[in-house]
Amino acid sequence: MNDPKGFLKYKRETPATRKVDNRIKDYKDIYQDFSPARTQQQASRCMDCGVPFCHSGCPLGNVIPEFNEAVHDGNWPLAYEILSSTNNFPEFTGRICPAPCEAACVLGINQAAVAIEHIEKSIAEMAFEKGLVRPEPPSVRHGQQVAIVGSGPAGLAAADQLNKAGYWVTVFERSDRIGGLLRYGIPDFKLEKHVLERRLAIMKAEGIRFKTQAEVGGNIDAQNVLKQFDAVLLCGGATVPRDLDIPGRDLGGVHFAMDYLEQSNREQAGDQLPSASRLLTNALDVVVIGGGDTGADCVGTANRQGANSVTQIELLTKPPATRAESTPWPRWPMMLRTSSSHEEGCDRQWAILTKAFLGDEKGHLRAIQVVGVDWQSGEDGQAGKLREIPSSEREIPCQMALLSVGFKHPQFEGLLDQLGIQIDERGNVRDEGYRTNIDKVFVAGDMRRGQSLVVWAIAEGREAASAIISHLQKA
Repeated sequence: MNDPKGFLKYKRETPATRKVDNRIKDYKDIYQDFSPARTQQQASRCMDCGVPFCHSGCPLGNVIPEFNEAVHDGNWPLAYEILSSTNNFPEFTGRICPAPCEAACVLGINQAAVAIEHIEKSIAEMAFEKGLVRPEPPSVRHGQQVAIVGSGPAGLAAADQLNKAGYWVTVFERSDRIGGLLRYGIPDFKLEKHVLERRLAIMKAEGIRFKTQAEVGGNIDAQNVLKQFDAVLLCGGATVPRDLDIPGRDLGGVHFAMDYLEQSNREQAGDQLPSASRLLTNALDVVVIGGGDTGADCVGTANRQGANSVTQIELLTKPPATRAESTPWPRWPMMLRTSSSHEEGCDRQWAILTKAFLGDEKGHLRAIQVVGVDWQSGEDGQAGKLREIPSSEREIPCQMALLSVGFKHPQFEGLLDQLGIQIDERGNVRDEGYRTNIDKVFVAGDMRRGQSLVVWAIAEGREAASAIISHLQKA
């Protein structure tokens, strides 16, 4: 590195957030401006390790020390060239990735890790500002055509890779807008949709065709798609949510988290929703069941809608404040994570089991019945057992409960059933090197690996595109 003592001279610094009282009045990006000079300082903290563990921590294998050095030198074009060689959409991951690369940063052993995620976002934004990100259609086109089913991050990454390689790509999306999880699953205060639209405009200009309200296996026959295209890639995601089969589940006011987030995202996009079906938390006591990122997104959205109170409950015990001994460096650490949404107002409770939803005389949710639990260690390598704590049952006032307990598997009806796709023991699409049991049909993303991160979806899309290119070259 040009400043080998940067990690000794500077402490980790990232953009400050806007004040809570101001930011909960809108859905705009919560972060304040951060000068390029300060970002260059942060990049100088990278030690250019002999064995850069950040590479293995990143599912995309981003070449992190090299782009850090370019940023430190102020060579933003080179930094973007390096970053974009492994990551199709750094403007997305630089905003919404939990940064496993930072968890594996060698500097993180005894200091705060290098601010890799912020640097990545800064490179992307500087590249757009300088006009470095522009449509570059392939100079040579092959006659072969590829259909991609699903326009989430896996589908978009695969489309980008295949198009760059000269194949004609058509992306089918059953919804009314392109983007999948990026569009309707992530609130604007984490990913403003103009960031997505900016990238989609470039992809369209490069020749990628997008078809919305086109459900392969629904209003579009899956077998016809198979006949018309030389390869088909399934990127439909893990869309079947986990439910809670407990008394009172059918009460009004109990909803899946993703239904709630999609409605909010649609409203921010200007859609007019029927008042009878709107899910609003204004003046309500809200309980979010599930402690993950989706649950945190519900917390931030409920605060912006003016909820009376927001409580988030989690079945597992409270993680330690620092890295647990069971997850030493460079592994992804088990530790307490507090998001910007929690800072805006949330009562977080751990080791809580939901027993029942309680309703009023009109059949609407009024409270949830919960009990405290502890986990007893298993014997002889067996999994731990959950034990309810005696006399710990209580009620939490609640007029809206949002279920954020994960997703089971992709939807079987329609696409997968029509094509005769085999499913594995976990309920995901069975594959061998991204190939399904059906000739010329491939799979990537959550549909293949199960519910995961956006960065993993992009990596899967890239790998699947490589498998398809190998297949088409042999055809």
